[in-house]
Amino acid sequence: MSSHRPAPEHTHPADVPLLSALDALADPVRLQLVRELAASQEWTRTCGSFDVPVRKAAISHHFSVLRAAGLVEQRDVGPKRVNRLRRPEFDARFPGLLELVLKGD
Repeated sequence: MSSHRPAPEHTHPADVPLLSALDALADPVRLQLVRELAASQEWTRTCGSFDVPVRKAAISHHFSVLRAAGLVEQRDVGPKRVNRLRRPEFDARFPGLLELVLKGD
């Protein structure tokens, strides 16, 4: 039995409609993931290192939504999947949106 998993599929922010981006950011868990990523160095956070109140399967789903919205890029490093916020690319597509979201309420 192989433990190799397929590489995650990523959507480039240039291909994301505004409503898809807003929908991804509207969920409190996904918003927390984005905020924690924004405060971290790129490629340093594994999927299990986030302080969110959901189980592993739910975190996987939330990361899938964030990838589809062009917000997150993931890659496998050994047995772990690490993440980065695609801020430059996302900011080019939706100028100012992440800045507003990251400011909080």
